Amino acid sequence: MQIPNRVVLITGASEGIGAACAAEFARFGARLVLTSRSEAGLRKAAAAADAKDALIVPGDITDDGSRRRIVDHALERFGAVDILINNAGLGLYAPAWTVPMEEARRLMEINFFAPLALTQLIAPQMRERRTGFIVNIGSIAGKVTLPWMTLYSVSKYALGSLTEGLRMELRASGVRTMIVCPGYVKTGFQQHVISGSPPASIVKGRRFAIEPRECAEAIRRGVERDARTVVTPASGWALTFASRLFPRLLEARLAAMNGTA
Repeated sequence: MQIPNRVVLITGASEGIGAACAAEFARFGARLVLTSRSEAGLRKAAAAADAKDALIVPGDITDDGSRRRIVDHALERFGAVDILINNAGLGLYAPAWTVPMEEARRLMEINFFAPLALTQLIAPQMRERRTGFIVNIGSIAGKVTLPWMTLYSVSKYALGSLTEGLRMELRASGVRTMIVCPGYVKTGFQQHVISGSPPASIVKGRRFAIEPRECAEAIRRGVERDARTVVTPASGWALTFASRLFPRLLEARLAAMNGTA
């Protein structure tokens, strides 16, 4: 899909990958609808993107009323949403067998149910126009389960499966879907988790992290070439292939990194 003049709705757009996507898609001529809980952050992101006509709609995407308000405002202003980028998400560092159920449900609400609900609100108008692109921001943890954040991996596996199923369901209507699986990205992710903290060995690994701008560029290129899956950095594919070819070896290595071997 070509980017110029496309209407792009981005969740979690006030910082990190979301703000970088705002700048990247604006740079290529898109019209933006930006949402997150922080209005100040959204205005800062819009200014950084030099997107003077961006529609800013603060809201909590885990709330049905907020989701409908965001979509209604987008359709009122622009008449359509061409590209939906479900970027907002949270992490959780804790063993699955100890996580309080309310935290597990909160994780799934924002990482899975909110993207699903927004897709259900936006996909019908995409189908009517027989064009559209749904981008779900997953994680390399949605390809390889990481034991220091098992439930986060669960949520991203679910999002990836949703993306693949939607691709087949919507194929005949001209609507495309793409799952994005970033590895380490230099964002505030670890500071915004629901609870817990990563193992020290994982924190050290952040020195190999890519910039949000690099991730956003990969996402934009993926949309332009109608990609099914984007893994960024591309070295993340090696971990994915290792999980398929040498599952026992990789599991032992990950367990050791988690301090559970």
